[in-house]
Amino acid sequence: MAGIEDAIADLKAEHDEIDRLLTDLRDEQWSLTTTPEGWDIRDQVSHLADTNEICVDTVLGGPRPLNEYAKEFSSPDALTESGCERGRAMTPQQVLAWFRDSASGVRAALTECDPGVRINWGLGMSARMMVTARLMEHWAHHYDIRRALGLGPSISPRLKSIAFLSLRAVPYALGYAQAQQPPGTLRATLTFGDETWELGPADADNAVTGDALEFCLLGVRRATRDETSLKAEGPLAEAALDNLRAFL
Repeated sequence: MAGIEDAIADLKAEHDEIDRLLTDLRDEQWSLTTTPEGWDIRDQVSHLADTNEICVDTVLGGPRPLNEYAKEFSSPDALTESGCERGRAMTPQQVLAWFRDSASGVRAALTECDPGVRINWGLGMSARMMVTARLMEHWAHHYDIRRALGLGPSISPRLKSIAFLSLRAVPYALGYAQAQQPPGTLRATLTFGDETWELGPADADNAVTGDALEFCLLGVRRATRDETSLKAEGPLAEAALDNLRAFL
């Protein structure tokens, strides 16, 4: 896995790609519906900006560290909705400015971290993994925005980090789904263009194989297993593909 400097560079590249897309939108496009639940593009961007700020407070000891701030809400969905409500009171250009400031802020905060320091985000993760978690969330919501605009997913080598996180999160995903974790170890062999990405231990006794984009879409819950051509070998791999989830 790349060092934290390279990971932050990847996060910036994702931020920049989203920024370029949003900069060209007409005001009315910010109201395009992006999810079955009724979110629009403004909600997607507001959620990213709000969670960026929460991440900064979690890292730097600000007023809204995630695990404490979440206790003020009746559910995780209520916390998420509060960020969208903030954006709904803004113009599209104000939301874009909020996103830009928050993106710059989260990169600055994570740059100052020791890569191995533990951050109390959900069950906790290293600062290095926190950078990848922010990349994953931005890519997922970027996908939602692009789909609303009739565009295909953003495809870049950054997907390798999202695939790595999705594989790393299998124990969490099974716990979230209240599914029993079969014994064994798991690797993923994923194709990305002419490349093959080998993730996880080479001597694992369970394996997932297939397309890297499909694996990432499954990991961020933008596709179901039946909508992919991913293959599983072994009970742990089967359980992983049935329950893959890379986010809280």
